[in-house]
Amino acid sequence: MLWSFQGIKAQNTSTMENQEAVKAITNAIENYYFKGIYEGDEMLLGSILQPGTFLFGDVKNQPYFKTVDLYLDGVKNRQSPKDSGKPFKGEIIDIRVVNSIAVAELNVKMYDFNYRDFLSFHKINGQWLIVNKMLTDVSNN
Repeated sequence: MLWSFQGIKAQNTSTMENQEAVKAITNAIENYYFKGIYEGDEMLLGSILQPGTFLFGDVKNQPYFKTVDLYLDGVKNRQSPKDSGKPFKGEIIDIRVVNSIAVAELNVKMYDFNYRDFLSFHKINGQWLIVNKMLTDVSNN
């Protein structure tokens, strides 16, 4: 019985840690990722993107690839969704955490697009940072 009890205790600790991780990742997505995209604030957005991050996917059935620097430059130099007057909605669909890594699935409606994003996170020096972004335009689906 003792082994079973110890296993349960460890599992509860892990669950509590996962809940804290999900909370921290949710905060990063809502207050840095969504807000940075919406306001066109490349500094805010860049603060949760690990240097060297790559972005892959497709937009209107065309392959999409950018480095984090090219992506942030694009955010900086385009009209922000906030200034465009068009609707913007960011939604967290799912967050899965295993130890120091996590994947978040998001839906982002902006301009005339409806993106499905998959963000890979890694906890680095106590902070959850995006280390990879995959996206696809699901507007026509």
